[in-house]
Amino acid sequence: MSLDDAQIVNVNNPQQPSSPDTTLQRQVLDLGSKRSRDSERYSSISMSHREINDGDARLVHVNDALKTNESFLPRNLFEQFHGVAYIYFLIIAILNQLPQLAVFGRGASILPLSFVLLVTAVKDAYEDWRRHRSDRIENNRMASVLVSDRFQQKKWKDIQVGEIIRFSADDTIPCDTVLLSTSDPTGVAYIQTINLDGESNLKTRYAKQETLCKTPEKDVINGFIKCEKPNRNIYGFMATMEIDGKHLSLGPSNIVLRACVLKNTNWAVGVAVYCGRETKAMLNSSGAPSKRSRLETRMNREIILLSVFLVALCMAVSVCAGVWLKRHENELEVLQFYRKKDYSEPEVENYNYSGIGMEIFFTFLMSVIVFQIMIPISSYISMELVRVGQAYFMIRDNKMYDETSNSRFQCRALNINEDFGQIKYVFSDITGTLTENKMEFKYASIFGVDYSGEKTNFEGEQRGYCIQVNGQVWRPKMKVEVDKELLQLSKDGNNTQAGKHIYDFFLALAACNTIVPIVVDTPDPAEKLVDYQGESPDEQALVYAAAAYGFMLMERTSGHIVIDIQGERQRFNVLGMHEFDSDRKRMSVILGFPDGSVKVIVKGADNSMFNIIDKTLNLDILKATEGHLQSYSSIGLRTLVVGMRELGVPEFERWQSSYETASTAVMGRVALLRKVAINLENNLEIVGASAIEDRLQKGVPEAIESLRKADMKVWVLTGDKQETAISIGYSSRLLTSNMHQVVINSNSKMSSKTSLEDALTTCRNFLVPGGSDGNTTSVALIIDGTSLVYILDTELEEQKAGIVALIKKRTDDMTLAIGDGANDVSMIQMADVGIGISGQEGRQAVMASDFAMGQFRFLVPLLFFHGHWNYHRMGYMILYNFYRNAVFVLVLFWYVLFTGFTLTTTITEWSSVLYSILYTSVPTIVVAILDKDSSRRSLMAYPQLYGAGQRHESYNSTLFWLTIADTLWQSIVVFYVPLFAYWKSDIDGSSLRDLWTLAVVFLVNIHLAMDVIRWTWVSHASIWGSIIATCICVIIIDVIPVLPGYWVIFDLASKGSFWVCLLGMQIAAVIPWFGVKMFIQHCKPSDIQIAREADKFGSSMELARQEIELNPSRR
Repeated sequence: MSLDDAQIVNVNNPQQPSSPDTTLQRQVLDLGSKRSRDSERYSSISMSHREINDGDARLVHVNDALKTNESFLPRNLFEQFHGVAYIYFLIIAILNQLPQLAVFGRGASILPLSFVLLVTAVKDAYEDWRRHRSDRIENNRMASVLVSDRFQQKKWKDIQVGEIIRFSADDTIPCDTVLLSTSDPTGVAYIQTINLDGESNLKTRYAKQETLCKTPEKDVINGFIKCEKPNRNIYGFMATMEIDGKHLSLGPSNIVLRACVLKNTNWAVGVAVYCGRETKAMLNSSGAPSKRSRLETRMNREIILLSVFLVALCMAVSVCAGVWLKRHENELEVLQFYRKKDYSEPEVENYNYSGIGMEIFFTFLMSVIVFQIMIPISSYISMELVRVGQAYFMIRDNKMYDETSNSRFQCRALNINEDFGQIKYVFSDITGTLTENKMEFKYASIFGVDYSGEKTNFEGEQRGYCIQVNGQVWRPKMKVEVDKELLQLSKDGNNTQAGKHIYDFFLALAACNTIVPIVVDTPDPAEKLVDYQGESPDEQALVYAAAAYGFMLMERTSGHIVIDIQGERQRFNVLGMHEFDSDRKRMSVILGFPDGSVKVIVKGADNSMFNIIDKTLNLDILKATEGHLQSYSSIGLRTLVVGMRELGVPEFERWQSSYETASTAVMGRVALLRKVAINLENNLEIVGASAIEDRLQKGVPEAIESLRKADMKVWVLTGDKQETAISIGYSSRLLTSNMHQVVINSNSKMSSKTSLEDALTTCRNFLVPGGSDGNTTSVALIIDGTSLVYILDTELEEQKAGIVALIKKRTDDMTLAIGDGANDVSMIQMADVGIGISGQEGRQAVMASDFAMGQFRFLVPLLFFHGHWNYHRMGYMILYNFYRNAVFVLVLFWYVLFTGFTLTTTITEWSSVLYSILYTSVPTIVVAILDKDSSRRSLMAYPQLYGAGQRHESYNSTLFWLTIADTLWQSIVVFYVPLFAYWKSDIDGSSLRDLWTLAVVFLVNIHLAMDVIRWTWVSHASIWGSIIATCICVIIIDVIPVLPGYWVIFDLASKGSFWVCLLGMQIAAVIPWFGVKMFIQHCKPSDIQIAREADKFGSSMELARQEIELNPSRR
């Protein structure tokens, strides 16, 4: 890799390169400065499994990217006008400014667009202000930076790449920093990453031995670091460091990230490699990818139809205007009410007349201006406000509050709230999602002997294993139930053959891990607790188990560990470690024993371990262990296999040489290290196996059962053994005894295809009624990962996302994915709705999700209550917005037909402007936030009611066309009733404007009131308050002398015919809609209507005694 391919960080010299070849490095840095200005996208794909290549490396000139000169207003307007509707209404406003097309007043024409932009900008400005306030507090924090050979205080925002930073215990790390030295002689630093990924366990980071002796204030440190370009992967880092002529490799264990906290370490010194927006924490703060609501997508399709309808109306008006002009072509100069000539000047000229062709074109554009609200711009802001209101109630719902983590539901994507009500497929992880991810050691199989007998938990005077250290008692923080027989054998020592096997097993559990023991004070000064901190709950459980049996891990450094074995303290040198990866599915540690021997200890998944165990040794022991693993898995326990062998001196030296070569490689380091590990991890002797219980979370079985009753297809995707997965499936009620199980375990593409075809045939036979009882049988598909690779033709890392993508591609159903780990991110982002569980595996899933919550069981209230309500409300609101705007436009259209197609409006321009902003908008938003078509009790008692969203009952093409038909009828009633009522009176058309305005506003609000199901005082205030506000506005407009229609409302309202006409219009307009509603409710009610009636009129005793019969056709 050339210098152009990497990021270079000059240690202790952020301004100039400090390596010997200064000229070359300066040229490279200049090139990096130019390249770093380019805007780049950073993929969230894990880089820990990839190498630094031309696409993954970048040269960055020293800079601080936190500052920006971009002002808020231009950026906000630019973002808002990404919406097509906003551009459409901007064009309409511009057209109305032209003299030939001026239908409304120029100020009034831009008011609706300005209002929408202002409301959105105010909301965004508030959020921007809060973000900047938080940023200012964060950026102005102080850190100790080396300047002129002494550490000085410097603001975080001023720290530059390459500067050396010193931080003390409990300090927050200001930037991504490679460790140079720590207060620990071995270079260990303990950090807490709770601010980064939510994990409270301490993690170990290490400084290189070559830099430990350096004192920045005294010693000149020359060198540079070549690393990856900035990326979001908080778990991966790959770099090399050249310092004082030495070439060193750097990995994730050598870097501490911004927002981490230094713990149990007095001080640490490091060099900044990523600052400002280039830090991994900042790159991850961008949130989840944007998704669009399915309902909004369908709404856009209907808007296209409305656009076609709008064009048809405009063409009809313009063509009719052209015919009228052609018919009266010779009379235009003398026709009353038509002004073709301008006689105000001595020289007579044409007055705004450009010929019939241009007049038709101008009429078309004017029609677009007059009928513009057929495309409901108010819907966009209404939907945004409604989603904010819905999110508030979801967040505040105590049914989704997790007391254990003190966390509430989080809305990270406000634009897909209503999708919760249409979910058909649910994809879930097991560990940490369905289970608590709090592991408890249960059983052990040691050299073919099963220890799963009677357990004791040390009640009474016995308080578990403890040791004496400097007159103090140290005991493990967590108690573990132990097997009495195994406990006694472990105390007997390794003098017998069985004792030696037990010794090796628990020594492996205590040593083969990355756990850090932390000594914690207790109220009793003579007693200390040892808290085992680590990144894996599995490892914590195993180390606690080893301590309970007398193998207590006391100390860990980068070079050795100390274990108290039955009261005798022993030191083991850690000569090397190959950490766990998803390809090998195991980890190994090379230990130097006190007697001088060297052994490799390997721990991993059984299917991975059995491939590297020497089957020529102890074949009967191997078979017995496999049987024990089978029995452990069948009851839902998670299993691990432990193996060990001794290394000879030549083999160890070969491994050490290969390991050093691979770890310092720049290109292909990950692959080389994996190859070294594979060459080492072979011909092992089996030591034993462990069984760990990961209990289901509270309410998981009931939640899955409810989801299945709601006709959702629940898919559980896990890396556990198949037997374990099946056992958990039964305990979680995903599988039941009356299900037919289809199991696919194939080892080739052809056999996988055959098995899949047989499974499809079986499913068709079971799912089609026709058996002796005439009922269908549920079918469960169980498929292993190897078969899935052949079927999906997808790599293992992408299986979860591949399954979700397959369902989305083959069906039109909504998908939801829920998980808690980094391996669930791709699945969460692929699904229509992604939910992250804030559990024990960090916050990477939460950061990539659309929504986050604390427990799986919260899916039930989220989907059944809020999802159902949100979908119903949003679907109704969209149809209602179409209706109220179309009624208004059609009244204008009918008026145009009676005024010579001159586009004189029947409603004043100010009423036209206020119609969508004031007269009708507030009730729509209030009802869409508060209305409930069913109670919580009904929705919980009858999960089948959720099917209304899956069947799109609240928004579909049928409802759309019925709404349009009803709109057409109501517009005819509103326009023609006053027209014929005042036909022969002295009231002209322009004087009826106020009557038409009030009639339309009264009608749409009464129509909304008829559809409200759950009334609240807020609903009453918004609907009837809007009607009162309209009356007040009409009066105010009519008392302003400069506006048209001065005093008209008082003249009209003084006559009884006005009130009779207004009342008659409302009754005549709503009769068809009311009749259809009554017919459907009494003759063909929906499941929701049945449940609502039962909930309203049925007594609690009756509801408890009998079940509501839902419509079979809707199940």
